[in-house]
Amino acid sequence: MSIRKVAVLGTGIMGAPMARNIANAGFAVTVWNRTTSKAERLSDVTTVAATPAEAAAQADAVVTMLENSGVVTQLLFGDGDAAAAAPEGCLFIDMSSIQPSVARDHAAMLEKIRKRHLDAPVSGGEKGAIEATLAIMAGGGKDDLADAGTLLKSMGNVTHVGDHGAGQVAKLANQAIVAVTIGAVAEALLLAQEGGCDPVAVRSAIMGGFATSRILDLHGQRMLERNWMPGGPIRMQLKDLNNVIEVAREAGLTLPLTEKAQRAYSDLNDAMSAGNQDHSAYLLWLEALNGGKRLGQGADQRAG
Repeated sequence: MSIRKVAVLGTGIMGAPMARNIANAGFAVTVWNRTTSKAERLSDVTTVAATPAEAAAQADAVVTMLENSGVVTQLLFGDGDAAAAAPEGCLFIDMSSIQPSVARDHAAMLEKIRKRHLDAPVSGGEKGAIEATLAIMAGGGKDDLADAGTLLKSMGNVTHVGDHGAGQVAKLANQAIVAVTIGAVAEALLLAQEGGCDPVAVRSAIMGGFATSRILDLHGQRMLERNWMPGGPIRMQLKDLNNVIEVAREAGLTLPLTEKAQRAYSDLNDAMSAGNQDHSAYLLWLEALNGGKRLGQGADQRAG
């Protein structure tokens, strides 16, 4: 089935640049967002719909980029009514990060009303969304993925990881790595400083070695600059880690590093009220744990 008309539901930090890239690739795009002003910023390249159902009504594919499982369910099958409004055969591509079991439920519900489903969450953050370099992890049927190939390529690089729900499991694996690595970078930079090094120089040195990573590059720089403007908010990282722990328990697994990171992000979100700050603000939790030692204010600076 050829896809020409695309609805995008959710035009926030990630959804807005994704919608723009889809439009720039030549698709006819209709957008909807709960905060209408965010959708209207795309009016130069898209049509803005008043409701999710209106956005989906003529779509060959509906892309959702929403906050959590409950919001996706509500917009598709509840008050949003997008699933019922969409034409028969419409392909729903959920690029949100939700529970794998919910993704499988959505696929089954859509199949009953002759609609199709892929779960295709992404990694790469706001930068990847803007530059159309997202890593897209797709779960669902191979034929549906083939139909969506050109659409997904307008946003990044797609890998088929399994059946319905598998995309969400892959995203949780990604988020476990992200959370643990952010913690390791924060610990390493604070250790370097308190051990007598310039943490800026240490980060530069190890960027050329075996410990290099995109997280050391981007989030390490955020920590040094103390820039907590969210690309990936703490509350969303915590949501994903909660889902990681749930899936691990269902599989009979213990994930000690991930569990430690989950507790840190829970503290940040709840006790430290930092839920809307970038997940690199894990550093704040680490600093509090270490008696208020502060990256950027090492022994020499404090003495001066």
